[in-house]
Amino acid sequence: MKKYLVPTAAMLASSCPAWAQSGVTLYGVADANIEYVNHIGVLPTAANGFNPGPAKDVVRLNSGGFAGSRWGIRGVEDLGQGAKALFVLESGFRIDSGGLMQGDRLFGRQAYIGLKNAQYGQITLGRQYTSLFDGTADFYPAYYAPQYTPIALVLGSNNREDNTIKYTGVFGPLTAVAHYSFGTGTALPQTASTGVAIGGNGEIPGHARRDGAYGAALVYSKGPFSAMVSMDQFNPTIGPAANPSSGSFKKYAGAMGYNFSSGRIMGGYRWGQNKSPSRDTYLRDDYFWLGGIYQFTPAFSMTIQYDYDNVKTVAGHANTANPWQINLIANYTLSKRTDLYLSTAYAKNAGLTLDTSLLSYTTTLSLGNSYVPGNGASNMLGLSVGIRHTF
Repeated sequence: MKKYLVPTAAMLASSCPAWAQSGVTLYGVADANIEYVNHIGVLPTAANGFNPGPAKDVVRLNSGGFAGSRWGIRGVEDLGQGAKALFVLESGFRIDSGGLMQGDRLFGRQAYIGLKNAQYGQITLGRQYTSLFDGTADFYPAYYAPQYTPIALVLGSNNREDNTIKYTGVFGPLTAVAHYSFGTGTALPQTASTGVAIGGNGEIPGHARRDGAYGAALVYSKGPFSAMVSMDQFNPTIGPAANPSSGSFKKYAGAMGYNFSSGRIMGGYRWGQNKSPSRDTYLRDDYFWLGGIYQFTPAFSMTIQYDYDNVKTVAGHANTANPWQINLIANYTLSKRTDLYLSTAYAKNAGLTLDTSLLSYTTTLSLGNSYVPGNGASNMLGLSVGIRHTF
C-alpha cells in the first residue's frame, strides 16, 4: 500500500480484520492538539432557549485531531480449513481529560465478534461501522479526520450502530459490504426551537422498524483506479414520548479515486433525504466532496479537501444558504509511529465540519467541543497543531 494511504489504516484499524494466525493484539492511537477557533457559540438546548449566545474566539486543548484517540483489543483463532473466529473491542477516549467518547460507552468505537472464511467472507455481530462508512472511507481525502471532516454530513449521525449484523466479502477487485441494525443506539437531543429529538437507545419490543437501519456498499479497486457505490437507511424514533413513530433517513453515495506515483485524488457525491413519520420531507440535500493527498517527501505530505452541500429544502423551505468548507492538513512523520500535523479549515454558512442544526449539531455533541456558530456569525475558521502516536 502506498504511504499516502496509511491514514486509512490508522483510522479504520480494525474495520475489516485480516489476521494470518491465532493471537490477541493490543493497539491504539493517542492524538492531541492545540486549536484556535473563532465565532463559536454554545450548543442550543431548551435550557438556554435554543440560543447559541454571542460569537467568541477560543484557544483549547483537544483530543483526536488527525485521528480519534482510542485503544483496542483484537483477536483471532484459526479454526482450520480457511476459517477463523475473531473479535474486536475498541474504546474511544479523550486524551485531554481521560474521559470516554461515543456517549461514554466503554467500547464505543467498535465491539463485535464473528467468523471469517477465506473464500466466502466474514459475518460479525455487535456495534460496528455502517456499510456507507466502510464504502466511503478510501474515497474521502481527509480519511475521516475527526476535527474538521464533515463526517456527520456525509454518513449521518448513525455512522456506528449498535445491535448490528454485518457481512464483508472480498472477491478479487470487488469488496461487498452489507449490514442490518436491530436498534442503532443513536439518540440526538433537540437543538433548535423548530427541531425535534431523534433516535433511541436500542431495540424496541413490538416495533421492529423504529431505530433500525440497514445499508450496503460495493467497492471496486484495480490498478490505480477505484470506485464505490453505497446506500444507507436509518429509521429514527421521532415524536413525543407518549406517541412516538419513526422517520426515514436515506442516503445514496458514489465516489471515485485515482492513485498516481506520489499521491491520490478522489471525489464523490451523496444524495440525502430525511422524512418525518408523516413522510413529509424534512431535509433534502446533495453533498459533494473533492480533494487529494500529495506525498512531497517520504516524511511530509499534504491533504486538501473541499466540501459543498446543496440544500434543496428544509422543512418545506428552499432558501437555506448552502454550507461549504475547505480543509488543509500538513503531516510530518517523525517515525513509523509518531507524526506532527497542522490542520486548518474555513467553513461558510455553518460551523466547522459543516455542523448545523440540520444535523442536530452532531459533531459538537460527539466531540464535546462546540463548533456551533454564535449569534450573527456566518463563517468559522479553525487552526490546530498536534501530535499523533500509534501503538
